[in-house]
Amino acid sequence: MRPLHLISTTALTLSIAGAVAANELRDAAKDMFEPLPSTIPAMTDNPVTPEKIDLGKALFFDPRMSASGVFSCNSCHNLATGGDDNMPTSIGHGWQKGPRNSPTVLNAVFNVAQFWDGRAEDLKAQAKGPVQAGVEMANTPENVVATLNSMPQYQEWFKASFPGEEDPVSFDNFAKAIEAFEATLTTPAPFDAWLNGDDNALNEDQLAGLQLFMDKGCASCHSGVNLGGNGYYPFGLVEKPGADILPEGDKGRFAVTETADDEYVFRAAPLRNIDQTAPYFHSGLVWDLKVAVQIMGESQLGEDLSDEEADKIVAFLGSLTGAVPEVTYPVLPAETAGTPRPTGEVK
Repeated sequence: MRPLHLISTTALTLSIAGAVAANELRDAAKDMFEPLPSTIPAMTDNPVTPEKIDLGKALFFDPRMSASGVFSCNSCHNLATGGDDNMPTSIGHGWQKGPRNSPTVLNAVFNVAQFWDGRAEDLKAQAKGPVQAGVEMANTPENVVATLNSMPQYQEWFKASFPGEEDPVSFDNFAKAIEAFEATLTTPAPFDAWLNGDDNALNEDQLAGLQLFMDKGCASCHSGVNLGGNGYYPFGLVEKPGADILPEGDKGRFAVTETADDEYVFRAAPLRNIDQTAPYFHSGLVWDLKVAVQIMGESQLGEDLSDEEADKIVAFLGSLTGAVPEVTYPVLPAETAGTPRPTGEVK
């Protein structure tokens, strides 16, 4: 039996070694990732105010922004279910199915651009897209503005949100208000606490998964504050998946740039709250996160991840699930005799 002082010395040595290893892992992680900021990010040409946030929240939940009066932003970006609709592809106007899986709105403010193909430069531009898309809300800017102007309460809210403007009720301001609200939808997670120095925020499996995530090369595409959403990459960089995962008809960013090199190129998915947003990929054809991780290992890295490795990476991804801000469902202005009537026609 070893003397007690030798046991104590051994324990101390192991403790110090563990602390050094933990600090080295955190230092390496800080080179690749960033914690969520504690304040609302600044928006380009769109100062965020409490009045504008409240207006944007009302517009986000108002189904009358769609031609049918059925679909709101929250229909496809449900704040109660991870900021998406948990369907392979979304249902829109006339019960049509959209072409792609709905990305989460949570933390979307940190993406370099919006949509899977990056066709919207920011949340303002994104907010205008679904409203006008025939397969989504099928409305027009003119009808949106007419609807808003028909309700005195909305007129007052727009005046308070955009003071000094001669005509504050506009489609541009509609989009700015939604952007202001969506900028508040950030979800601080255990991983942020760990990056900020809390050694107890992640468990051993999550730390091992983080190490694998970095060592295997996952962080090459999924980095930054949102662990993704900040670059474009071919789906099938090493091995192209089959049509059951990568539909041949959707060529991704090619539709935006019309550049051959952008065929089957997509914005890297942001990974915050990823365990809440199944199904996965732009096609929405994979429901199991572990399977999605192993598919990405094969297609993007040429890595055949074992079950144990995939389980640990999934454990790490769980540390990215954060606290969703409490959002009180707004009481919306009532229609008037001048409010445009809903239409069920497919445009």
